[in-house]
Amino acid sequence: MTTTINNEHKKLNVPNLRFPEFQGEWEKHELGGICEIITDFVAAGSFASLRENVKYYQEDNYAQLVRTVDLKKDFTNNDFVYVDEFAYDFLWRVQLKEPNIVLPNIGANIGEKYYVSPKDLPKEKNVLGPNAILLRSKCNDTHFVFFRLSTSSYDNEMKKLVGASGQPKFNKTDLKKVRLFIPSLKEQKKISYFLGLLEERIATQNKIIDKLQSLIKGIVDCTILRKGKNAIVGDVCSISEQIRAEANIDDIITVRLHGNGVCKSSAENLQLGATQYYRRRAGQLIYGKQNFHNGAIGIVPISLDNGITSKDIPSFDIDEMKCNSVYLLAQLQSPQYYKPAEALTTGTGSKRLKEETFLKMPIVLPNKREQDNIAVLIHRASMNLDHAKRLLELLSIQKQFLLRQMFI
Repeated sequence: MTTTINNEHKKLNVPNLRFPEFQGEWEKHELGGICEIITDFVAAGSFASLRENVKYYQEDNYAQLVRTVDLKKDFTNNDFVYVDEFAYDFLWRVQLKEPNIVLPNIGANIGEKYYVSPKDLPKEKNVLGPNAILLRSKCNDTHFVFFRLSTSSYDNEMKKLVGASGQPKFNKTDLKKVRLFIPSLKEQKKISYFLGLLEERIATQNKIIDKLQSLIKGIVDCTILRKGKNAIVGDVCSISEQIRAEANIDDIITVRLHGNGVCKSSAENLQLGATQYYRRRAGQLIYGKQNFHNGAIGIVPISLDNGITSKDIPSFDIDEMKCNSVYLLAQLQSPQYYKPAEALTTGTGSKRLKEETFLKMPIVLPNKREQDNIAVLIHRASMNLDHAKRLLELLSIQKQFLLRQMFI
């Protein structure tokens, strides 16, 4: 790849990064000219006609109605909607028989983009549901167009198109007028193939992460949760000494949901006010009183030693002579453990899990040697998981860099 600059040192209509075999400027076209097919669910007819000809089914039927919620959740949801053969034929314009781009065009999902290939769909026959626009090109590379629409410059165009209305939306006519720079078909295919390889690598990395998470869950389920509870948290934990600290936004730490540990607070607009903060030390167990049942629990890492929290995130010292902290945390961070704790929260308005209640919660506590052995397994898998997540983050950063540099 090379950077192309003209003789007057003025930037041409070319990207910063380009495969060296390609020359010449990119040309600007309206999206309606780039994609010959821009259609949607309501193109089949009036609302009355749709009601008459399209019947929805909750049970499996001839074809699946692919909705934006299905795409967003990568079909991990189980509340699918289906249509019969008559409706499938009636909705011929939005049949997903070949690769398409899907753009939600109303509500909070605006800005999302999906490249939908038939081979990635769970059912053989599929049609696109309402509140989304389907794009496909015969003369240009559809996958390239998808990557082009994934750039920040397109996002900026969409912000202008949608405006600041109460219910954000755009239509096919407006979308067709969006102007984009594109190269020759040959260069499009080279770019889409290259970026497609990176997307495949990212997809593989996500699968690795899923498998490691399943492994950790399996270890916890088989070695901890299937055993009878024979102790309480208070047997191995005690409330830490409360050392007051001066309020400093840079020192505030918090607990992520769903067992994702302790991190620095990212609340940029946080108002300190008269809130009293307390010093938390590495190795202490902390949890969010309002979100324990959502997995807001973790152990302060060495990197966040001396961080501060309010009383809504209390801290506890773990008796390492009686309990392995890795073992204990794995048990507490299991959804099977923390979700039922919602019933233990009290108070008016935002309910909280009090420290006294937490200390009385039952746990499984085998002998220390068994805890240590289980902890070794969990620690090794967790280290691999952390490494896999970091690699995914780097791959995602690389993809965003290339999207910025390989397109105009």
